[in-house]
Amino acid sequence: MITTNAAEFRDALPDGGVLIGLDVGSKTIGTAFCDAGWSFASPAELIVRSKFAKDKARLLAALATRPTAGIVIGLPINMDGSESPRSQSSRAFARNIDDLGLPILLWDERWSTAAAERAMIEADLSRAKRAERIDSAAAAHILQGAIDALVA
Repeated sequence: MITTNAAEFRDALPDGGVLIGLDVGSKTIGTAFCDAGWSFASPAELIVRSKFAKDKARLLAALATRPTAGIVIGLPINMDGSESPRSQSSRAFARNIDDLGLPILLWDERWSTAAAERAMIEADLSRAKRAERIDSAAAAHILQGAIDALVA
């Protein structure tokens, strides 16, 4: 099941388990997990994109590390609310992993990368450290926004 509706996603989730957040880019996939109580999201592994089968295998390996109940994928929406080719790419990625059998929520990711970068600058991380961590930090920002909406 793939949806953009948080309530529909919450209703489809099994009891227990964590959520994984994904920031799907053309070169990397940033990942993040939340705690079992859905209070906070933390950056996790960065998957460097290659062939889809390899990307999916790395995602499955990440999912195997925790009892995961659902997937939140960042949906790049333009500032005017319209979708772009990047939005279609995220939707296609969601369709391609739908066979994992986990509910998937496509979550508006506007400003996620900017917010993650701002937080890393405030933490005084070097440009090099920010570059290697930005996608997973953005995934954590996306997931945090979703879990905040889910528990509200």
